[in-house]
Amino acid sequence: MAKISIVIKALNEELNIRRAIESSLAALANHDGEVIVADSASTDQTVEIAKQFPISIVQLERTGDRSCGVGPQLGYQHCKGEYVYILDGDMELKAPFLERAIGILDREPAVAGVGGYIHEMRADNLEVQGRIQRFNRMRPRDLLEVDCLNGGGLYRRSAIADVGYLSDRNLHAFEEYDLGARLRVKGWRLSFLEDKAVDHFGYALGTWPLLWHRLRSGRFISSGELLRAAIDGHYIRRAVREVRILLLATGVWLYWGLVLLVSHWVSGAAIPLIALAAPVIVMAFRTRSLRLGIFSVLTWHIAAVGFLVGFLRRRRSPSVRIDSKILQMAQSEDISQTNPKERTKLG
Repeated sequence: MAKISIVIKALNEELNIRRAIESSLAALANHDGEVIVADSASTDQTVEIAKQFPISIVQLERTGDRSCGVGPQLGYQHCKGEYVYILDGDMELKAPFLERAIGILDREPAVAGVGGYIHEMRADNLEVQGRIQRFNRMRPRDLLEVDCLNGGGLYRRSAIADVGYLSDRNLHAFEEYDLGARLRVKGWRLSFLEDKAVDHFGYALGTWPLLWHRLRSGRFISSGELLRAAIDGHYIRRAVREVRILLLATGVWLYWGLVLLVSHWVSGAAIPLIALAAPVIVMAFRTRSLRLGIFSVLTWHIAAVGFLVGFLRRRRSPSVRIDSKILQMAQSEDISQTNPKERTKLG
């Protein structure tokens, strides 16, 4: 069994995949390890670029199976590492973080996974700007015990085996939270380091194109999907307490129900207009940005609609093997015995 498996989940990442693979190979220079690209049926040059490296490549059989939860599980079902790192195809892994994370898992058998700081390299839209603001307000101290490893992390394979599967294929978001919740139900711990784990080269999209992308990809229904997963995973109380969007989506429906009730008692158009403007004003004051306030309230309402759609959506068993095909298999000695600077010449 390899010591480390780095699973790179990718969908149309031709601009970033080379960076992700090269950083992963460099991080494994002193370890017995493997790199696996789990491709969700990319239609660009992602796979062709990946084939230039001595790595394994597996691909989703059907585009209809695409989701945020599919990629990690697809890679996991093909990997052999004692420890498994989940990396997005638009990220660059930092070797010093991986070294420290390995040391923690080696020393502390009760820790299921270790994550680190994600450095956002692009802030072209309000979603990323809001994410950076939230992180800066609550940036945790080193070696903090956390609920989940957002943005990926290094996991202990035996802990994943204990909870049955790594990632729920039904989820269009919150797959990391779901895994963390299932691990904590079983008594495992998750640790966060202040060390920078990755540089994240996210979507180079403006605010509204990114929002449209989220709608098309199904991300807006993820809160309802998560609630269904929480029921099946027996962590519904944790989810309601810990996942902000679940309360927000429910709150939006209750808020407008109250507005309709008041409007029935008090005639006139002023009540709905005030009700619409009030949350925007509050969020604009809190974020110090009218644009961010409007964007936040709009995404709440989209999430509220998606909550019902996602909750009613049919679930597949997350433990059933995902249909896939192997496009390339690397020999174990390719990574362990090859100079990192020469690896792009192989394959």
